[in-house]
Amino acid sequence: MIRVLLADDQSLVRAGFRALLGAQDGIEVAGEAADGEEAIRLVRELRPDLVLMDIRMPVLDGLAATRRITADPELTEVKVVMLTTFELDEYVFEAIRSGASGFLVKDTEPEELVRAARAVVDGDALLSPGVTRRLIEEFAARSKQPAEAGTLAGLTEREREVMTLVGIGLSNEEIAGRLVVSPLTAKTHVSRAMVKLGVRDRAQLVVLAYESGLVRPGWLG
Repeated sequence: MIRVLLADDQSLVRAGFRALLGAQDGIEVAGEAADGEEAIRLVRELRPDLVLMDIRMPVLDGLAATRRITADPELTEVKVVMLTTFELDEYVFEAIRSGASGFLVKDTEPEELVRAARAVVDGDALLSPGVTRRLIEEFAARSKQPAEAGTLAGLTEREREVMTLVGIGLSNEEIAGRLVVSPLTAKTHVSRAMVKLGVRDRAQLVVLAYESGLVRPGWLG
């Protein structure tokens, strides 16, 4: 069972997400929060698998709340997906840098929301849709904190190759097809790269791929 916490200051938005997710097999809404502080409190109390976090909320905004959740070593299993009204939200890249596993626009199609919830909990990042790729490229191109030289020194050549493919938005299955290996082998390489680099999830691996120069904005692979 995937347990989801909804964090949004608009009760109608929460009600819509609750109705949609609650009707799905294997998904339940564990709780709701109207601001960032309440979201943090409920995450610590309920330990949901996934938080759908609005960026703009009173008391404490979604970015600050996400940083505090992802920085807590006791909450490493909790995934955060940011909710935004506009596709080109200026805070999206910072949200991913802060530990979010991706983002969704609030008017996303219902099936996409359900797919996203399952994908993130399974360890994937919301980086496949074209809009997400464009945003990652745009904000990575103007990152204020470039990676230090030697950041990737501990990776094998194959791990660098796999990280590059992750960076251009390929799934494990697509990476497996490109490298002619099994999806499990591709997933293992991705996991090892994440462990060696100390990144929380696949989304941050993508950011680091851009910051380190493995992938250049606009590059199609």
